[in-house]
Amino acid sequence: MTAKIFSGTGSQYLAEKIANSYGIPLGRINIQKFSDGEIQPVYQESIRGDVVFLVQSTFSPSDNLMELLLMIDAARRASAYKVIAVIPYYGYARQDRKDKPRVAIGSKLIANMLTAAGADRVITMDLHAPQIQGYFDIPVDHLDSSVIFIPYIEQLKLENLTFAAPDVGSANRIREIASYFNAEMVICDKHRKRANEIASMVVIGDVTDKNVILIDDICDTGGTLAKSAGLLKEKGATTVRAMCTHPVLSGKAYENIGNSVLEELVVCDTIPLKQQVDKIKVLSVANLFAVALRNAFEQRSITSLFIHSQRKEQQNAENRGEQGA
Repeated sequence: MTAKIFSGTGSQYLAEKIANSYGIPLGRINIQKFSDGEIQPVYQESIRGDVVFLVQSTFSPSDNLMELLLMIDAARRASAYKVIAVIPYYGYARQDRKDKPRVAIGSKLIANMLTAAGADRVITMDLHAPQIQGYFDIPVDHLDSSVIFIPYIEQLKLENLTFAAPDVGSANRIREIASYFNAEMVICDKHRKRANEIASMVVIGDVTDKNVILIDDICDTGGTLAKSAGLLKEKGATTVRAMCTHPVLSGKAYENIGNSVLEELVVCDTIPLKQQVDKIKVLSVANLFAVALRNAFEQRSITSLFIHSQRKEQQNAENRGEQGA
């Protein structure tokens, strides 16, 4: 039994880096498209009895999702031992509940489709709502981008550091990182008229003479980040940076970020950038996913991949050193 990594067309740039970090070549697959738009994936090598990792983020267009579902089905029919869907960005995650009458719960539907297609496990990162894991009846490994962002923040060596949540829903995510740095946190409470349009926003907390870092899971149009950054500067912040895992960056996002008061926007490569903007810096998740894939293949825990676990291990090592002294 061996591990093999394959990629859909939307995430090949990332799958190649993951496979390189894992230490194996990317598997050979031909994803055909008929003239009417139908998709047919064909594995170009035997996968019988293998553990197959299929890397594909489900960002727009929906062909990326359809590709993944067909790849899962094809792998199952080709007698793969295990089929593991590696979805760095899980699309439709913002549709996680009925927040108005007569709407779909898209994230639950996608979970059902992945399971029905034959996935044995899902490996993903920074779901918009962590409870989406509960929509699955198969195991879900939910990786955390804080292990990517925290080392970057540490090398900035910023004084008077404060973390900001761009909305109330992000508060729990920010609290853990703020605790790691023993820093304060504030909340930018916003009210929307409709999707992607902010009616009003207020800052809860003091940012005077602070170096502020906004942290969120998704940057879509960039409107929230730009408005939050401007408001934080008005309230006395010295500098404002933003870190977002998934650079959806639709509509006028690049323009909004470029014209904002942000020092920089740091994102992960779960979604490829459509434009190069000086203010946008990309950090790769390839090594993190490669370790997660190896641990899944070898039936080992992934706990060590989370920052709270690393911090606990560091504290234990320090305690052992003090006791030895």
